[in-house]
Amino acid sequence: MKLRVLSRLIEIQRVLVRHGLDEFVRATHLFRPLRFVFLLSPWTWFVRGKDAPRAVRLRLALEELGPIFVKFGQALSTRRDLLPLDIADELAKLQDCVPPFDGKIARRIVEEAYGRSAEQVFSSFDETPLAAASIAQVHVAELRPEVPLNGAKTREVVVKVLRPDMFKVISRDLEVLHELARIADRHWEGSRRLKPMEVVREYEKTIIDELDLMREAANASQLRRNWENSPLLYVPAVHFDFCRAQVMVMERIHGVQISNMTRLREAGTDIRRLAENGVEIFFTQVFKHNFFHADMHPGNIFVLIDNPANPKYAAVDFGIVGTLDPRDQYYLAENFLAVFERDYRKVATLHLESGWVPEGSRVDEMESAIRTVCEPIFNKPLKEISFGTVLLRLFEISRRFNVSIQPQLILLQKTLLNIEGLGRDLYPDLDVFKIAGPIMRDWQREKMSGRALVENARSQLPEIFTSLQALAPLVRSAVQRAQDGRLRLAVEAPEINALRSEIKRTNRRRDKVTVAAVILLGGIVWLALGRDPQWAGWALAAVGAAWIVAEMRK
Repeated sequence: MKLRVLSRLIEIQRVLVRHGLDEFVRATHLFRPLRFVFLLSPWTWFVRGKDAPRAVRLRLALEELGPIFVKFGQALSTRRDLLPLDIADELAKLQDCVPPFDGKIARRIVEEAYGRSAEQVFSSFDETPLAAASIAQVHVAELRPEVPLNGAKTREVVVKVLRPDMFKVISRDLEVLHELARIADRHWEGSRRLKPMEVVREYEKTIIDELDLMREAANASQLRRNWENSPLLYVPAVHFDFCRAQVMVMERIHGVQISNMTRLREAGTDIRRLAENGVEIFFTQVFKHNFFHADMHPGNIFVLIDNPANPKYAAVDFGIVGTLDPRDQYYLAENFLAVFERDYRKVATLHLESGWVPEGSRVDEMESAIRTVCEPIFNKPLKEISFGTVLLRLFEISRRFNVSIQPQLILLQKTLLNIEGLGRDLYPDLDVFKIAGPIMRDWQREKMSGRALVENARSQLPEIFTSLQALAPLVRSAVQRAQDGRLRLAVEAPEINALRSEIKRTNRRRDKVTVAAVILLGGIVWLALGRDPQWAGWALAAVGAAWIVAEMRK
């Protein structure tokens, strides 16, 4: 283990203990070898703070540990069915109450990015942050009169500025996560199914992408194009001329944060319509557009209430977006539809076809297990569903049937948890099945329509013609070689390759054992002949014997 990783693990333990979170430390099994070092440390006992409530102490600890831990807390805050209310309420503050960094530093970063003063770029720039998040913070500014609006409704903009030294902080914590994943992969029985190393690698790609604000600007532009003129969702315009890797400028929106239920109700907002629109937005993003906002915690979602009877969502923070491979998208859609139709056998069959379940698993047993979990919650509103219990039951099924975790679907799973948490707070009477079912059936009909098939075939024609053009000379060459008697067919199979590898490995091992046996025999002969010095004979014999034992254990 690298010294930097070990020191970070020690720091994590120290922060948890300093905030009096002993129960969390005791539950962290991977830190068990280090736990007693801190519990016996006099410094730890003298500075720990247990005066504040446990939820406050947990939030402060996550804030102190940095961006990756703050994001973990943000995700947890949407799962009120899994957390005590005091912890859920406090972790919700991580969504928009992260301590900001100095506005003068933000101004300096902006000016370094542009190579000129802020006054030369903006008519005004407010050094007081409008909001602060784990990776960046935003400041209000105004575009100069000569700058074109590019589709924006106002010259008022928000300037998003990356926190200082973010790459250094993130890379250090990613090393820690990789080390923990390696430990889990080596010593934890469930690692083969849950794939911790693949999960961390997938998360690493996501978090590194989030550090490039030019990428976020491109994501925002794509989402805006997908939802242009939509009555459901508004995406602010991006001003690409002022976007850099560490700075992003986009139109400012004035909406009500979705967690501010008091304000929404005072304005007469149709909460039911808002909740139903949220479900439609999610399924449209995932299955129709195949490009979805994957960081939908309450701090990133606003409501435009110019017309309270037809409220409209507005989204910000596009650092994390997701797409699905067409094959995964197909299997997910079919799984959703099968659940909506209560066709649990099809759900089990789809899991086998997709490779998510090992071959040989019994379809009837899996069908029965899925029915046991899904049937009790069907056609019930969110408030009557214990998703904590459902998740536990699904985890039990996953372990029983060795369901492989799909790292490429983690963003979608995270988004689903966020959406469910938002829906529970927004409108607990929402029937997800009733709203999502027709949306998915319409999508299926659209995908299977004659028009869609013709469009798919038309889009693939250039590729087909290119392949045919490349195939013709290959066929001619093969025919000519066959006529000349020079055609040879190479047959390869995984089993043959494995056998070859095993034979090579066995031969190498035999050669090593032979050499070790010669060394051992040489030592014995040396001792038998009484040659001096005798220690040389003993040394040869010991080396030969140790080598043989080591090879036999492999």
